[in-house]
Amino acid sequence: MTDSAITTDTKMPAGTPSEVFTTFLKLGVTSFGGPIAHLGYFREELVNRRAWLSDHAYADLVALCQFLPGPASSQVGFALGMMRAGWLGALAAFTAFTLPSALILLVFALSAPSISGPIGTGALHGLKIVAVAIVAQAVWGMAKNLCPDKERAAIAVLAVAILAFLPGAFGMIGAILAGAIAGLLLGRGTGTPLSGHVTMPVSRRGAAAALIAFFGLLVALPLLAKYGQTFAVADSFYRAGSLVFGGGHVVLPLLEAEVVQPGWVTPDAFLAGYGATQAVPGPLFTFAAYLGAVLGPEPNGIAGAMIALLSVFLPGFLLLVGVLPYWDRFRSMATAQSVMQGANAAVVGILAAALYSPVFTSAIGNMRDFTLALLCFVLLMAWKLPPWIVVVVAAVGGVGLAVID
Repeated sequence: MTDSAITTDTKMPAGTPSEVFTTFLKLGVTSFGGPIAHLGYFREELVNRRAWLSDHAYADLVALCQFLPGPASSQVGFALGMMRAGWLGALAAFTAFTLPSALILLVFALSAPSISGPIGTGALHGLKIVAVAIVAQAVWGMAKNLCPDKERAAIAVLAVAILAFLPGAFGMIGAILAGAIAGLLLGRGTGTPLSGHVTMPVSRRGAAAALIAFFGLLVALPLLAKYGQTFAVADSFYRAGSLVFGGGHVVLPLLEAEVVQPGWVTPDAFLAGYGATQAVPGPLFTFAAYLGAVLGPEPNGIAGAMIALLSVFLPGFLLLVGVLPYWDRFRSMATAQSVMQGANAAVVGILAAALYSPVFTSAIGNMRDFTLALLCFVLLMAWKLPPWIVVVVAAVGGVGLAVID
C-alpha cells in the first residue's frame, strides 16, 4: 500500500506556501456559513477554478475528514495545503484560513467587558438568543443526516439520557462510547471501495509519530494540569478538540463542559461569544480564541487565546496525519463505518442536550426572548438566510427588547 490515502487519477502540480497562504486567506475572509458551506467554497475555488485536484480526489478527502474527530473543513484545508506545498503549505493553509475569524473574535472578547448601556447589553443578549436558533438548526440538520432510522434515533435519545444523569465531559465520552457500541451491534456499515492515490508527504513512520503524539497528549495533559493553569487550559481545549464528531457545532457542549462548569467563563459570556462566532467567516473552532481570551484565571487575553486556539485544533490535525497512510484499508471495513454511525448518532443527542442546557435555559428568560429566537430559527430554516445576517437581526432585536424593558 502507498504512503497516502486520498484518491485521484492524476498527479497534482506542486505549488508554494505563499500561494497556499494567499488562496486560503481569501477563503478565510469570505467563507461564511459553517463547515458544510466551507467545503462548498473550497470545491469552487480549488477544484473548479484552480484545478488543484480532481473532484473525485476532493470527495475522497472530504469523506476522510468527516469520518475523523475534529474540525472537518479545517482538516480538509490543512490536507489541501499539504498536497499543494508540503508541510509548510499545510501550516500556511491553517494559518490563513483561521487568522481572520480568530482576530475578530479576539477583538470582540477584549472589548466586550466595556460594552454597557441598553444598546450594548441588548446586542449581547441578542447574540445569546441567536445561539438558540443556530444550535436548533444544527440539531435538525444533523438528525436528518445522522439519525435516518429509528435505531439511530434511539441512540441519540440514549445519549441525552446519559447526559441527564451524568453531565459534563465524562457523560459525553460515555454517550459516544455507548453510541459506538450500539452502532457496532447494529452493523449497518458497508465499507467503501478502494481507488487510486494522491502523493502526500506522510510516511508510515510520520503517521505513527502523529498518533503517538495524539494519545500521548491526551494522557499527559491531564497529569500536567495540576502543575499550572496553562497546562489546565491546554488540557481542556485539547480534550474538547479530540471528541468533536459530526460537525463544528458539536464543540459547543464540549467547550461548555470544559470552561463554564469549572467557572472559568460565565454562561452569559459563553453564549454571547458563540453567537458572535456565527457572524464571522472561517472555522467555528475559532470560538476557542474568544474563550481563551475571556477566561477568568490566567492565562487569558492574547496568550489565553493562542493556547486555546492551538490546543483545540491540534488533535484533529494529528489524527488526520496519523490515518492518511491507512485510510484506504480502514474505510473498506464495514465494522469501522458501523462504529462511526453509532457514534455520530450519539453526537446528535449530545448537541440536543446542549440545546436545552446551557443554550436555551441561559438565553431565554421570557416569551419575548423566545419569540426572537423563533424568528431567527424561521429565518434560518424557511428563509434560508445566511447565519451572519440572522446574527445581525438578533442583535438588533436584542437592542429593541432592552429598550422596551
